[in-house]
Amino acid sequence: MCGIAGWIDYDRDLGAERDVARAMTETMACRGPDAEGLWTEPHAALGHRRLAIIDIEGGRQPMAAERDGRLLAVLTYSGEVYNFRELRAELAVRGHRFRTESDTEVVLEAYLEWGEDFVDRLNGMYAFAIWDARREELLLVRDRMGIKPLYYYPTPSGVLFGSEPKAILANPLVERVVDADGLRELLAFVKTPESAVYRGMYEVRPGQIVRVRREGLTKRRYWRLESREHTDDLPTTISTIRGLLDDIVGRQLISDVPLCTLLSGGLDSSAVTALAARSLGSTKVRSFSVDFAGYTENFQPDAMRDTPDGPYVHDVVEHIGADHTDIVLNSADLMNPAVRAAALRARDIPVGMGDMDTSLYLLFKAIRERSTVALSGESADEVFGGYKWFHDPDTVNAGTFPWLATVGVGHRNGLTTLFDEPLLRKLDIPAYRADSYQQALAAVEPLPGESGLQKRMREVSHMHLTRFVQILLDRKDRMSMAVGLEVRVPFCDHRLVEYVFNTPWAMKTFDGREKSLLRAAAGDVLPRSVVERRKSPYPSTQDPAYERALQVESARLLSRDDLAIAPLLDLAKARNVLDHEVGTTSLQENRTAMEQLVQFNAWMEEYGVRVTI
Repeated sequence: MCGIAGWIDYDRDLGAERDVARAMTETMACRGPDAEGLWTEPHAALGHRRLAIIDIEGGRQPMAAERDGRLLAVLTYSGEVYNFRELRAELAVRGHRFRTESDTEVVLEAYLEWGEDFVDRLNGMYAFAIWDARREELLLVRDRMGIKPLYYYPTPSGVLFGSEPKAILANPLVERVVDADGLRELLAFVKTPESAVYRGMYEVRPGQIVRVRREGLTKRRYWRLESREHTDDLPTTISTIRGLLDDIVGRQLISDVPLCTLLSGGLDSSAVTALAARSLGSTKVRSFSVDFAGYTENFQPDAMRDTPDGPYVHDVVEHIGADHTDIVLNSADLMNPAVRAAALRARDIPVGMGDMDTSLYLLFKAIRERSTVALSGESADEVFGGYKWFHDPDTVNAGTFPWLATVGVGHRNGLTTLFDEPLLRKLDIPAYRADSYQQALAAVEPLPGESGLQKRMREVSHMHLTRFVQILLDRKDRMSMAVGLEVRVPFCDHRLVEYVFNTPWAMKTFDGREKSLLRAAAGDVLPRSVVERRKSPYPSTQDPAYERALQVESARLLSRDDLAIAPLLDLAKARNVLDHEVGTTSLQENRTAMEQLVQFNAWMEEYGVRVTI
């Protein structure tokens, strides 16, 4: 896993811009702490920061392919291709010779053999750029599910690109401006495809190729989630899913560095951990979980969580004999200014997940001291229909994205409660959400004759797999790569996603519960307590001390005369947020607003962002 950056410009000699290209690449040091590479020719500069996972010595980048002294193509690559050994064998039969044992070289040679259609053969998570020196053109490619990020910024004579916005923002050609649509995207919680918030910047969408030529830029989708008839009966479906999971987890355990799993005690992460333990055989699987001091003892059920994670984590550990470590955090850890600043830098935008971002960052930082690769249960809820709102008819039929109609999730735009009223009217967030929802609906292909609940649940599943999952995958990638940890997501294997997406909703809920198919496919390797446990999302601290610290920080900000966010706020409303006792319902409801106030202001100040409405 790595970080990439680059600059294509057909009107200038980039050999004279090596310092700028190096500065762009250096912003990706957190993603690739092991090595740095920069390759330039007159119209192309490709940068790479490496986190060495496979073929520690041989996989250095950018990697060039030559024939008879002639340069053909150069690759800067981030990710893992899990079927690279099969591809390597096929390419060897076709006459290709390899200098390394890395999947990077396999990707480069596959491009030379099959052209851009080679992407159809890849199984993995990846984002990469290929400069074809023969044609003087660039290909930007992102994996089917969007597990790995990739951004670009068209210029009048080329393009800038990078794994994260910060790489592009390091180029002096780029203005740090967020316009009305960028602000709407920040606040709406809808994840519009290709939107990158910053004006003029775009995200390569999942399953897309962006081609840059002297004549201009073009885009092509090489994969999208398609509706197909499901003909397997229930026993065959369960067996097929288990076979896929065994294959996927086995492939994703390949690593030349220490590997572990993330374990929450939920069905998803427990299944990955248990299947990994079976695949590893006599070698103990290593696992890690996050917890808060006093959380289990003082846990109070809320709208999202019925139970604490701790007891279930240890049931799994005992059941499979894992080598387990609990990472226990407290409110001082979560409010540490340096940690909050690091979490913001990792995201490049103020997304307002507060302690769930900082705790994930701290969890990954602690894991990185012991391991370099982790397997996660992320995305199983989107694939198998695990969220509570999938099973609430009122939420499902609310006429918007279900997560926006759900208390505790859809109210992440708490900052707008503090905004100036004329600004809110101009932004019209409800209209932006409604338009985004209609676009998402239009992307769903119903099967002939499909109607009623089955048709609606296909729409709901599609929106989660193309919109909501992007929010979570982005968070997971940024927080892990900020500390140089690679996190793999087995449930995002496109073969599994395609197969389960097309199973009928009645089959996905055949036992009257959420994630019926996953429970049936993996239940034999899990303790009964976990098999029977209801969905519980990633934990959020319930410590009143955290609210108190957040309240103090918000008050400190609002007392300043030079507050960067002040022009966007109704300061009277903002100060009113603080006029509640810690632990009261009123303050708890405003917690998200305080989180976003603090983070949004820090972002504007640290990034030098100019908001234009």
